[in-house]
Amino acid sequence: MCDCIFCKIIAGEIPSTIVYEDADCIAIRDINPQAPTHVLVIPRAHYANLTEAAAADPALVGRLMRACTEVAKREGVSEDGYRVVTNIGVNGAQSVQHLHLHVLGGVKLTERMA
Repeated sequence: MCDCIFCKIIAGEIPSTIVYEDADCIAIRDINPQAPTHVLVIPRAHYANLTEAAAADPALVGRLMRACTEVAKREGVSEDGYRVVTNIGVNGAQSVQHLHLHVLGGVKLTERMA
């Protein structure tokens, strides 16, 4: 996917602030944060969304969730609470067609936030 911004970030073609990485994913700060802590956990393998990833590699989904918990610990939001969100498709407000999970925290989140 040469047009995919997240694939370009993973390849090092676009700079980003990496806060965590492992064999499966990288986690970067969101450039338009919706909370004091807003980190995107992005699998290195390109899947359009959670539905596609779960069908192709169900174990990856679990490893991404484990990465989200590690990000929350490193960012200092695991004790007070945080939210993990992924958007799927047009009606789910997905803006980049590469699976990514949002880790949001650092403030009391409302039901209407991301």
